[in-house]
Amino acid sequence: MAKIVPNISVDCVIFGFDFNQLNVLLVERKLEDEQSGAVLIDDWTLTGYHIFEDEDFDTAAARILKGLSGLDNIYLEQFYAFGAIRRVNAPKDSLWLQHQLEGFSERIVTVGYFSLIDNTTVTLLHNNRNVRWFPITELPELGFDHKDILEKALEKLRSKLRSEPIGFELLPEKFTLSQLQRLYEVVLGTKFDRRNFRKKVLQMKYVIPLDEKQKGVKHKPAQLFIFSKEVYERTKTERFDFSI
Repeated sequence: MAKIVPNISVDCVIFGFDFNQLNVLLVERKLEDEQSGAVLIDDWTLTGYHIFEDEDFDTAAARILKGLSGLDNIYLEQFYAFGAIRRVNAPKDSLWLQHQLEGFSERIVTVGYFSLIDNTTVTLLHNNRNVRWFPITELPELGFDHKDILEKALEKLRSKLRSEPIGFELLPEKFTLSQLQRLYEVVLGTKFDRRNFRKKVLQMKYVIPLDEKQKGVKHKPAQLFIFSKEVYERTKTERFDFSI
């Protein structure tokens, strides 16, 4: 069995969208005193682990993501490396590492990835860990420097969302224009004029209308659309810009 690299890890910021808010997947980090049962640590972290000696960063990130979601071929992008000298030296972080049996180093460099998932359709694989989606506006206490990692990932997501069609990764295959607009408003923290937004989207050849409407909704069913990556690749020299 391959050994871990003691001072190099991968942390994944897994974003999900539920048609209402942007969420991030977190794992509870809890440590109790073996004798008294007193809780020594109780906070949350991003999903991550050390890389193994026989894998690269992309492989490690995909392994971590599949271990929680069971999914392959999910959008993953490396966005930053975090190597502050004392990034894992806070008292509770040092205590946590002391209780692990894997032989982690006292100085750990982590490579950050962010992933985009439609979290309304994903069944999490808990693997004896408490794993939950949290709205990015209602975060619990985070361990290590994971608050900094999350903020950097969100900054990168917002930047790319304006210039590349990565937002469709957060939606189901078929979506309405209202759902697409809500996604952009939530992630970018702004409001779009409904008419202008729809006009811009309908000019995009890769957003294809279907002869199909929503089903099982209480309001008037809206028309459904799909995003065609193939058409986007053929026409991506055209400007993609949501800087309204």
